[in-house]
Amino acid sequence: MSLTLYIHPLASFCHKVLIAFYENGTPFRAETVDFNDPGSAQAHLERWPVGKIPVLFDDRTMRVIPETSIIIEYLQENYPGYSVLLPRDAAARLETRLWDRFFDLYVNTPMGKIVTDRIRPEGQSDAYGVAEARATLTTAYAMIEEQVSSQGWAAGDDFTLADCAAAPALFYASIVHPFGDRHPHLAHYLERLLARPSVSQVIAEARPFFSMFPYRDAMPARYLTG
Repeated sequence: MSLTLYIHPLASFCHKVLIAFYENGTPFRAETVDFNDPGSAQAHLERWPVGKIPVLFDDRTMRVIPETSIIIEYLQENYPGYSVLLPRDAAARLETRLWDRFFDLYVNTPMGKIVTDRIRPEGQSDAYGVAEARATLTTAYAMIEEQVSSQGWAAGDDFTLADCAAAPALFYASIVHPFGDRHPHLAHYLERLLARPSVSQVIAEARPFFSMFPYRDAMPARYLTG
């Protein structure tokens, strides 16, 4: 197997790349990084010293490829599949990159702040940081509501890299900071994402690990039963 993707089964950024793999039917092997296992953690730090996941290793080229958007672009250029996730047209590609970054920075990142704050040691919570994160999500939701109100997907009428980023970010964000009634287009967009076979496969694979999710008590029952 040429491609090995180092992941954690609950990690939203890992889900983003898994969606891209499944969209394209690209063969790969997934290997879980266990940061509680010193051996697994050390091996990953040797692979990518900043210690983030996912990371892709291509044993055909002997390259380590980090960072979600870079991994997906690497796959498109070196292992093209059924879908073109970064459009060839320059303007469409720029729009796709914009919304990819938007979902990573203004949905996934603040969502992660809220989640990780729940498992901080007693007395070490960051109420101010969580409030900032929630404010960022509220602003992001309003912008996404407008963006998807008149088109099928995040960056236009085709499923792209931006939607790979959106699906796991919104899946988890909707649990920790619900959309409310003011964002019907956003809610409908998430439903379209969840119905996408690549996305539903990723969620099904993560489901056995949802008991580890810090906001497990807030997860809708349908997410837990499939």
